[in-house]
Amino acid sequence: MGTLPLFDEPELAAASRLRQKLAPLAKQGIYFGTSSWKYDGWLGQIYTPERYSVRGRFSQKRFESECLAEYAETFPVVCGDFSFYQFPSAGFWSKLFTTAPGTLRFAFKVPEEITVRAFPGHPRYGGRAGAMNPNFLDAALLKAEFLDLLEPYRDRIAVLIFEFGAFPRSVFEAPHEFLAALEPMLSTLPETFRYAVEIRNPEFLAARYFELLHGHNIAHVFSSWTRMPVMSDQILLPGAFTANFTVARALLKAGRKYEDAVQRFAPYRVIQEPNHEVREALRNLLVRSKQRAEPAFLFVNNRLEGNAPGTIEAVVDAE
Repeated sequence: MGTLPLFDEPELAAASRLRQKLAPLAKQGIYFGTSSWKYDGWLGQIYTPERYSVRGRFSQKRFESECLAEYAETFPVVCGDFSFYQFPSAGFWSKLFTTAPGTLRFAFKVPEEITVRAFPGHPRYGGRAGAMNPNFLDAALLKAEFLDLLEPYRDRIAVLIFEFGAFPRSVFEAPHEFLAALEPMLSTLPETFRYAVEIRNPEFLAARYFELLHGHNIAHVFSSWTRMPVMSDQILLPGAFTANFTVARALLKAGRKYEDAVQRFAPYRVIQEPNHEVREALRNLLVRSKQRAEPAFLFVNNRLEGNAPGTIEAVVDAE
């Protein structure tokens, strides 16, 4: 857990540099953050190991329960991927927002209970594995179990993201069938929050999809993901900017599977494979939002290059 190769200056110089670069951008409405935050590979660059010492030894439990406060000393926003897998309780939200610094903004994924049409054939789904989801796009359930619980913290929420996995043709034979299912729920969303939609079917990236989102001021998420067009190509699609704010998630190199990225890059201590296409796309989104004086929420995952803080620093350095 010593100093990392990419950030070899003492006293968390990496965090200090990033803080000085990201804070002025946040004041202009350009928020850079990462996908989740509990990475002990960032110890020595973003996180101070001594903060998480118990009786002279590093405590993983203490680190995971307390590192968000130190994260917020560097980054203005974070994407909470955890909410995709459950409806967090009111007590959970209260604890999270009580312990997190008030300056930190959150993006949360909408639970998959709303966005998954059929449950994957994975053991964690138990008897529901492979079954159709009766709660798909259930607006009432979304409101009661998610939106209403987040309403007290609305001022600290940057955006809520509907992530839809890739649908097979057996579920939606044509894009318009997905849009017809999606539109009624979008029409019910309260204006309390910003919303964004992330899709993983390339064939959905067409005028009718963009028009639907634009009609509700919901952002299309510019994503870098296995089977999607590269982010720079998405940006050039007519009508792709569907809201008065921008959301991007730099997740994976096109063509690379998530599991392969984990095996290649974990524990995410250093950039191993610069992705210049995604970096340039993020820079372009930054510049566009700054020129238009519109908010942008730009998230980077460790699995893109191997170290999300390093990727973000490379992007803002070249802006």
